[in-house]
Amino acid sequence: MTSAEASADLRPLLFSIAYRMLGSVTEAEDIVQEAFLRYHRAVSGPGGSARPESPKAYLSAITTRLCIDHARSARVRRETYVGAWLPEPLLTDLAAPDSVRLSGTDPASLAEQSDTLSMAFLLLLERLSAIERAVFLLHDVFSYGYDEVARIVGRSEDACRQLGYRARKHLASHRRRFDASRSQSAELAERFFAAMGAGDMDSLISMLAADAVVTGDSGGAKPSWPRPITGRERVGRLFAALGIQLREAGGSITLTGVNGQPGALFLAADGRLISVMALEIADGQVVAARSIINREKLRHLGPLADLPELLEQVRAAGKADARPAKRLRNSPGR
Repeated sequence: MTSAEASADLRPLLFSIAYRMLGSVTEAEDIVQEAFLRYHRAVSGPGGSARPESPKAYLSAITTRLCIDHARSARVRRETYVGAWLPEPLLTDLAAPDSVRLSGTDPASLAEQSDTLSMAFLLLLERLSAIERAVFLLHDVFSYGYDEVARIVGRSEDACRQLGYRARKHLASHRRRFDASRSQSAELAERFFAAMGAGDMDSLISMLAADAVVTGDSGGAKPSWPRPITGRERVGRLFAALGIQLREAGGSITLTGVNGQPGALFLAADGRLISVMALEIADGQVVAARSIINREKLRHLGPLADLPELLEQVRAAGKADARPAKRLRNSPGR
């Protein structure tokens, strides 16, 4: 198989592995590119005796090993990360949530793939060691046999079975299943973001779970939420205020799939991206919202809004709205 043929056939699979390992679109793309460069050198070398017998096995091994090394160093870097860390958002089709359909096109397969792509699940994977994460993903998500996994990660089959069992047990104790009906979740998200855009706090509160939580990843940029905000009332007030501010600045909300779950793009008046939000929906309610405004994590999605400029627009709009009220309070007869 030539490098071009391998790239066309295997790039989606390798990206899916790398993204779930790292939670970063840009880093996953870099690692997959490096894997293909190594494969190209192997198949283009003199003699051909060292050429890989199985491009899939060779590229999967290189990608996974690079990801394990990268994940270990990333864990150290994240100890000094400012605020909450969230994965880089991956935009997906709301109707078919995982654009990389590796295990078939039946609804159950797509739902399972979407589940393992969600931000909630990627955050759970962060609790595992890099080697546990690799073994679990390769075997449980991408259906590699333990014999293949052992060759990829350089451990015995028995060791890999133990690593997989340990990872599965840990994830099962924290994993929350999403609503089975994707259409119902999408419909709720549509109503939720419409209420946010209108600043309708009562409607927002009616769709939020009592213990709803919102988490923001700004990477230290402003505006930011240094800590998660919890509780139906607090989250409802926050989102209503955000919707009003966005409207005052001439912005808009566009629904999309984010990591296989309902979400939205928040856009400035000129169409540039402000932030991305993903919703976690269970039992017909929004139980969590995750918002990414960190500019480094959004660059792969297109032109970004200038945040200081946008904040100034919001402040100016707020002052303009306050002036008529002030004149009314100071008018004769009041």
